[in-house]
Amino acid sequence: MEKKDVIKIAEEKWPELRALKALENFYEYEKRFEELWLELGRKVLEASISEPSKDHRIKKK
Repeated sequence: MEKKDVIKIAEEKWPELRALKALENFYEYEKRFEELWLELGRKVLEASISEPSKDHRIKKK
């Protein structure tokens, strides 16, 4: 995985992160920020290791 790939994934979440500024309640801000951060981390992790298999029981091809 290249740096540009990580940046591309992060750019997909950028509008949602910017929209958090509109929230007045810090609890809601923190809650939504954590959800976005976890989604971003999951996407980066999956992209860095490869496509997940369709059959969860298969470990090797």
